[in-house]
Amino acid sequence: MVAIAENAQKRLTIQTVEIAPNTTAIRSLDWDRDRFDIEFGLQNGTTYNSYLIRGQQTALVDTSHRKFEKLYLDTLKGLINPKAIDYIIISHTEPDHSGLVEEVLQLAPRATVLGSKIALQFLEGLVHDPFSKRIVKSGDRVDLGNGHVIEFVSAPNLHWPDTIFSYDRKTQTLFTCDAFGMHFCDERTFDEDLEAIEADFRFYYDCLMGPNARSLLNAMKRMSELGKINIIANGHGPLLHHNLDFLTERYQSWSQIQAEAQTTVALFYVSDYGYSDRLAMSINEGVQKTGVAVEMMDLSSAEIQEIQELAGRASGIIIGMPPTAAVAAQAAINSLLVVANNKQKVGLFESYGGDDEPIDTLRRKFIDLSVKEAFPAIRIKGEPTAATYQLCEEAGTDLGQLLMRERNIKQIKSLDVNMEKALGRISSGLYILTAKKGDVSSAMLASWVAQASLQPLGFTIAVAKDRAMESLLQIGDRFVLNALEEGNYQDLKKHFLKRLPPGADRFAGVKTQSAKNGSPILTDALAYMECEVVSSMECSDHWILYCTVENGRVSKPEGLTAVRHRKVGNYY
Repeated sequence: MVAIAENAQKRLTIQTVEIAPNTTAIRSLDWDRDRFDIEFGLQNGTTYNSYLIRGQQTALVDTSHRKFEKLYLDTLKGLINPKAIDYIIISHTEPDHSGLVEEVLQLAPRATVLGSKIALQFLEGLVHDPFSKRIVKSGDRVDLGNGHVIEFVSAPNLHWPDTIFSYDRKTQTLFTCDAFGMHFCDERTFDEDLEAIEADFRFYYDCLMGPNARSLLNAMKRMSELGKINIIANGHGPLLHHNLDFLTERYQSWSQIQAEAQTTVALFYVSDYGYSDRLAMSINEGVQKTGVAVEMMDLSSAEIQEIQELAGRASGIIIGMPPTAAVAAQAAINSLLVVANNKQKVGLFESYGGDDEPIDTLRRKFIDLSVKEAFPAIRIKGEPTAATYQLCEEAGTDLGQLLMRERNIKQIKSLDVNMEKALGRISSGLYILTAKKGDVSSAMLASWVAQASLQPLGFTIAVAKDRAMESLLQIGDRFVLNALEEGNYQDLKKHFLKRLPPGADRFAGVKTQSAKNGSPILTDALAYMECEVVSSMECSDHWILYCTVENGRVSKPEGLTAVRHRKVGNYY
């Protein structure tokens, strides 16, 4: 059955297919989506896959994106009386999978939500009414009757820390959410056309799965212990069946290569205490901007050997302080200290749970082991705000940049000298980008700027992925481009090139005024333009942003923009 969207211009459709006995796929087809997670450009749209399993009891695996609300709920009601749903399995809580959980619960108020501990904690912030819930982890099972026994597999960090897989032993179907998916919209339910999907399958892996290759290998090891898998029912794109062995082998080989070359940070937190999980996620985002992998682990539930194995091989260690009364977490930290070494970097943050273990005691233990701090300990004096989360993200970026610096230096030295000198002859202007979003403001020196259109007036700018300011330059964000004046730019340049601790005020000591879009204008700049980010394209280690100009002014009509000439083109 295929249901057609009411607004045909959006090209939203729903497909329902019986993929195995008593198992129905509800696939929300988003034909025209051209971007995912803001930065990933899509060529072939995407799908959001949900599944209905009916034994003597009924389970719904994931929901859909909120844009499909009416279509999805009407389709669900056409397949089953929602009041008959006994379980809602949440593979993870990103809104493209859990966006309609609250609405489904309103239709199925007796249903029990099954998910990992952190998933249920996230979900409590999304669903406004109390609901029945149960934490599940690797090895846990739910018997739906008629042979449909669902076994759960923990798969953290793919690509969120809350992910679980679900395996139906009767149909040998593994529900994997983001893993083994692809952004490919097609009416064919399965992967019979390998040639059509192969490029999107690899692109999806590189963008979302590759950064956590070791976590993926761990998940695949657990998968192998389940028994035969006949179908991988993923969260995006065609399901894997016809080419399942080939495509899973590709995941295995890609991940082994990635894991061997990967620099990893171990991020330890306590998922049910204070703001530990949310602060950890912000730090995680900052680290991953730099190309460093992050493996998150819950101190209160992880096994000691798991903690030591991760901490022992990680290049960096980040710890969210547990409560003083948490015996398991205290033991976990003590075991972690046993394997820490002086080649690692460490960062500590308070969880703001009301009874945090003192940060200085643990900090001193790392110092005694000659483990260097990657960023100043994050001490939180009030309920976390947007500025707090920005501080955490910047701290993560600082740690990632520190770990990547040595590797990057080796890459720079390996390039052809003549080629890098030739590339350096591409000259460019000097600018300062300034932006403010809510309570968070930031700035960066930019030189890769070029006008790109006349109607409308627009330009492009290249922004490195590991810039802390990157989070303020997403599609729809507004900022100010300040042009520096030739012969009068050294003070501003030096100020904005300084490395500051995370959360520091970038504008301290600089004269500014507020633009119409709220961003700071540098009073001493030659000219300014108020701009909006319209689109973004991934370009290796940078994002190329296309921006339109909404307003602007020149302070000195005869002045010229400062120009930068580089000797080499393989670093700034």
